[in-house]
Amino acid sequence: MTWQKELDELARRQAFAEQMGGAEKVERQHGRGKLDARQRIAGLVDAGSFREIGKIAGRGSYDENGELTHLAASNYIFGRGNIEGRPAVITADDFTVRGGAADASIHRKMMQAEKMAHELSIPLIRMIDGTGGGGSVKTLEQIGATYVPAVPGWGDVVTNLQEVPVVALALGPTAGLGAARAVASHYSVMVRGLSQIFAAGPALVEAIGEASDKESLGGSEIHTRNGVIDDEVADEYAAFSAARRFLSYLPGHARALAARTITDDSPDRREDALLDLVPRDPKQVYSMRRAMEMLFDTGSIFEMGRLWGRAAITAFARLDGYPVAVLASDPSFLGGSWDAKTSEKVERFVKLADQFRLPIVHLVDNPGFMIGKHAEVTGTIRYGVEAMNAIYRAHVPLASIIMRRAYGIAGSAMSNADNFQYRFAWPSGDWGSLPVDGGIEVAYKAEIAAADDPAGHLAAIRDRLNKVRSPFRSAEIFSVEDIIDPRETRPLLCEFADLAWRKLNERA
Repeated sequence: MTWQKELDELARRQAFAEQMGGAEKVERQHGRGKLDARQRIAGLVDAGSFREIGKIAGRGSYDENGELTHLAASNYIFGRGNIEGRPAVITADDFTVRGGAADASIHRKMMQAEKMAHELSIPLIRMIDGTGGGGSVKTLEQIGATYVPAVPGWGDVVTNLQEVPVVALALGPTAGLGAARAVASHYSVMVRGLSQIFAAGPALVEAIGEASDKESLGGSEIHTRNGVIDDEVADEYAAFSAARRFLSYLPGHARALAARTITDDSPDRREDALLDLVPRDPKQVYSMRRAMEMLFDTGSIFEMGRLWGRAAITAFARLDGYPVAVLASDPSFLGGSWDAKTSEKVERFVKLADQFRLPIVHLVDNPGFMIGKHAEVTGTIRYGVEAMNAIYRAHVPLASIIMRRAYGIAGSAMSNADNFQYRFAWPSGDWGSLPVDGGIEVAYKAEIAAADDPAGHLAAIRDRLNKVRSPFRSAEIFSVEDIIDPRETRPLLCEFADLAWRKLNERA
């Protein structure tokens, strides 16, 4: 007497589950240029590492004798898989089963996936396609009543944001709860032309008199520029690669430490090209990304949020194999001035680095907060102060390199001035409460106007102040700690990384 009959029943139900929404709907999914949920899981995890949980959960159909005739699978697949050998919770919405709507989902599966991540302290990856377990008006007819809105298990979503790295890949039209699940993450990605995100889709938006299609309403060109989503990529496989790369810099949970990797890039590497990277003309720009390539381990830079908040670059990188968070000014956009979106991006990134205990390297060329009416209308000063507050609240070690400008409140947000300043300045450093150029005319307005030769008098004042503004004058009074040869920056940053990680390991 064996249990073979039951094992055959199990295999039959598993086979039904693997059919997902059926051959026709799976083919329709592929016809839209999209992978199906099971292909997505296979493309994301290490080969052969996925173990599905709750595979045969769904809705069974039975004949008059109570025998199963068909099993309609749940539209939510989850389980445990490996990412570069490290365990993670992997979830995927199955759009082939009622477009991911609530009437085909089993909420407990979603809740269990979220609980699994924080209770086992492993990262969570959500692959979202559709409403992601959200509502459908068909549900009302099935239950015979409407209901007060609630999201079962959302508390677990909130807990995960505090405990483990969360990645969201929006891989199709994503609305309602699906959109909320995409945003409730530490790193999010959309696929250009394939993914859209909205609170409500075009059909519902049309009811308020706005005609649109999915792409114009919520495509990646909108949401990767406004900060809703971090990055856009060309295809689904690029999204999987981005998720894997992001997780490679982070620990499995907020109480652990990220791993150091082996590198053959010497910490003593000195780049001669850094000598003339910063132009002498303060109005000329240069490539901060080129500077980063010369300072950090070769090939180690992973930038996040490149298309929004563009006056600041936020990235992960490595120094002698140690992972660090990099915050850098981008003088090619708004001259590096922090506007509202840039400040929002800085705040979020610094909090992420602090939460997962990554030391911060800040490459500074910041002429201050953006000014003008638009800056005032968008609340730049409020967002800017919140960014500064995040830097002051951070507990991780921070090193700053003043490459050029550091002006005003935004410039002072380079680090926590109440702490030890692990800081170096290049000879091109230029700082103060406000830029000398432009400030002279305001401070000396009456004197210049009364002069016989106003233009000549202005030039004389400027020449006099230019001598005073020399970074060496600041170093004389120990207002800045050290002025260095730019070629020494990488060795000094690698030294910082070693000291910072020694401290972090002591706290662990």
